[in-house]
Amino acid sequence: MAVCIRMKMMGRKHRHYFRIVAIDRRQPRDGRVVEELGTYDPHIKSTDERVTLKPARIKYWLGVGAKPSEKCAVFFKKYMAKFEEQAAAAAAATAAAAPPA
Repeated sequence: MAVCIRMKMMGRKHRHYFRIVAIDRRQPRDGRVVEELGTYDPHIKSTDERVTLKPARIKYWLGVGAKPSEKCAVFFKKYMAKFEEQAAAAAAATAAAAPPA
């Protein structure tokens, strides 16, 4: 199975919304996905809040050979560091909140 990372169109007419997904390359654009990896909403005014990503899962799929589309590759290059920092901060907060055993 050749997996690629691309956007799946959702939403309604004149209000589209995209999910960034890992999908078999042979599936249609809006077909059955393997895993959802993030979202993109072009109608949000603030450009930094348009994209949400799951960096751990994206790194996994890239590590096993999934090829990102051109637009998704741009999103990864631009926003991946931001979401990795957020994930690290969340992990640190849960580790600090847990009582030591």
